[in-house]
Amino acid sequence: MQSKLEALLFDVDGTLADTEEVHRQAFNAAFSAADLDWIWSPELYHELLSVTGGKERIRFYLERDRPDVRLPPDADSFIAQLHADKTAIYVSMLTEGEVPLRPGVERLIREAHACGLRLAIVTTTSPENVSALFEHSFGVHEDEWFEVVAAGGVVPQKKPAPDIYNFALEKMGLSADACLALEDSGNGLLSARAAGVDVVITVNQYTDHHDFADAALVLDHLGEPAKPCKMIQGRLQPGPVIDVDYLRRLHTVCQEA
Repeated sequence: MQSKLEALLFDVDGTLADTEEVHRQAFNAAFSAADLDWIWSPELYHELLSVTGGKERIRFYLERDRPDVRLPPDADSFIAQLHADKTAIYVSMLTEGEVPLRPGVERLIREAHACGLRLAIVTTTSPENVSALFEHSFGVHEDEWFEVVAAGGVVPQKKPAPDIYNFALEKMGLSADACLALEDSGNGLLSARAAGVDVVITVNQYTDHHDFADAALVLDHLGEPAKPCKMIQGRLQPGPVIDVDYLRRLHTVCQEA
């Protein structure tokens, strides 16, 4: 028996908004404020995004690119504080309106909410980043629309491990085949698929080279009436915009596959 579509599970960075470039700038500002000579270029950040989680990304950078750096005895605390400073800078940039939502995101979320679809956030970014984005882009707290906000370190392993999706599914009391995930990256796709959730991908400048062969749909964005979306690959050709009716039909196609 096929399951009907009951919930949409949204990633945040790169999916709801083009945040990755702002994250990169915030990292560099935090490094500068700490009198560190670290500069993450767009090209380097492109590589570092293969590692999910800000603290993990800093550690990976130090191990791979800066073995010359002598960290203080409590390296974990040093990295955690550096990341906390970066988060504060990022939230300030959101407050100043520097991160517009991607095309179609607000339209789809409002429609899904109005239609009674259940909504969840499934992300490796920090809860502070999620709250700031919703407050300044939607004018609401994320808890008003999303019944589960799975963010940051609520699970032991971050994407591409399935832990964060399994956590959200358990909290919602839903099976994977009752949901669709919306992601932007290869790690996000791997995480959702490992949990059994079919995935809609909207690519961006940092992820358009990733392997999305296992996605149900790959798009440039979700589309607006005046800015139609473009399907890159997929199981069901969409119209100008991705709406709830289309996602229900796509979900049925995935169930039948």
